[in-house]
Amino acid sequence: MTDLEPMPQDWRRALAIVAHPDDLEYGAASAIAKWTDEGRTVAYLLATRGEAGIDSMSPAEAGPLRTAEQIASAAVVGVDVVEFLDHVDGVIEYGLPLRRDLALAIRRHRPELVVTINHHDTFPGGFLNMADHRNVGAAVLDAVRDAGNRWVFPEPDLEPWGGVRWVAVSGSPAATHAVDISSTVDRGVASLRAHAAYLAALSGPMADADAFLRGMADTTGERFGGRPASAFELIPF
Repeated sequence: MTDLEPMPQDWRRALAIVAHPDDLEYGAASAIAKWTDEGRTVAYLLATRGEAGIDSMSPAEAGPLRTAEQIASAAVVGVDVVEFLDHVDGVIEYGLPLRRDLALAIRRHRPELVVTINHHDTFPGGFLNMADHRNVGAAVLDAVRDAGNRWVFPEPDLEPWGGVRWVAVSGSPAATHAVDISSTVDRGVASLRAHAAYLAALSGPMADADAFLRGMADTTGERFGGRPASAFELIPF
């Protein structure tokens, strides 16, 4: 496999758009901590509140709990703006309503970098991806272009925003770039541990925040000068 390139540094504002609470914490949060430490601004936008994510808990109970966990998790890595679109967890549909919600958010936040979840059919290693991730990731790519066209989803109080320069896809099997997270992996682990109720309901490797994230960072680092790293597929716009 080819080595990963460093992520671009000439930007100030990012918007991270994913489907569920915990999506950013399984890989991207350590990089986000590095960026906020550098004085960059990062905001979170979640399509759902993760209400269908805990089998032993009803959506009415899980949604508010996971919302609170996500807000606490974001704070660990220096993010204090966390917004939710309230699409229905587990059955997110790709289509115009989702594209519109995302395009309007991009116009409001005016990011140069958009971070999102893997839109491909599989994750690294060949593990199958789920529909919510695929649909949100694909809609993000289209919404970035929509946001710059004043005649698509026109809103009188929102000017178009064509200033997104890249979309960085976390968890992609086609990663091209990476961020050195040597100084922030501890906070990345802590941000995932903030999803305590969710982790308690899991089994298998993903339930162990420390081992899972550090193992992934070390594996990525093998393609990035031997340093613990967070990988992204970088798509220029």
